[in-house]
Amino acid sequence: MKIGTKILILFLTLNFLSCKGSAQETETKKPIPEFDFSTIEKFRETKLKGLIINDYDSIFSPSQRKELSDIIYDYNIETTRQIVVVTIDSISPYSEIQKYATDLGNYWGVGDAEKNNGLTIVMCNPCRQIGIATGLGTELILTDKICKDVIDQTIIPEFKNGNFYDGVKNGVVELIEKWK
Repeated sequence: MKIGTKILILFLTLNFLSCKGSAQETETKKPIPEFDFSTIEKFRETKLKGLIINDYDSIFSPSQRKELSDIIYDYNIETTRQIVVVTIDSISPYSEIQKYATDLGNYWGVGDAEKNNGLTIVMCNPCRQIGIATGLGTELILTDKICKDVIDQTIIPEFKNGNFYDGVKNGVVELIEKWK
């Protein structure tokens, strides 16, 4: 064999091996949640019961929970899209409510698994934070920008006036309108 042929074979072999190595490096890994929600009874119970409104921070009155639950339930029956609202008093050990909402929505399996059409709204009043997590199918319509705009322009102004229920309800109604 000529030296040029040997160099070419060596070059092609090294090129092939480097491609194989980089393909292995770019393999997608499933994100690991920061916290195991199954260790807390209330989250485990809620997953089993399939509740729509999870008012752990006791922000809403019973009639407000029922009204909001009816809005979301009717929308789910009409479209098969699922929305879950959660109020909590702490996002610990998380530092970002958005990540918390995403992990909780994934743990509960909000939305249809095939369509990935869930929406999880988490509000932490003591933390003064709210986050909206969407499934990948939902995100095609309700982008991060749309969700942020709903938070900033619809929900937060009501929160500043102490109207937490009105903020969440108006936000849910607006998200439903944009999702149709």
